[in-house]
Amino acid sequence: MSERTNHGRRDELPGSALKELRDSIDNIDAAIVYLLAERFRITHRVGTLKRNYGVSPADPEREAAQRERLRSIADSAGLDREVVDLLFPVIMEEVRRRHEALRHDAFRHEA
Repeated sequence: MSERTNHGRRDELPGSALKELRDSIDNIDAAIVYLLAERFRITHRVGTLKRNYGVSPADPEREAAQRERLRSIADSAGLDREVVDLLFPVIMEEVRRRHEALRHDAFRHEA
């Protein structure tokens, strides 16, 4: 038999409740991955347009506006803005890296 803790709970976590919560987390993580994949498919199209029209891969004004928009959404969702501040720059850096790769790939084909 398990010992009781100071709040009347057992030392063991209830397996079914923990599994249910972890299953929910797993589903959310999968959704995040699929959403990121879709985001990168769309930003690839943006990068292709930018390359074709000679537009810089980086758009600091758009990125700043998007970051503020996402911070506002975080507030509405009850999410700490710091999460946006941590994740958004990583996503944007990867988008810029991919746009640069598209641009350099176009230069190789022109040579």
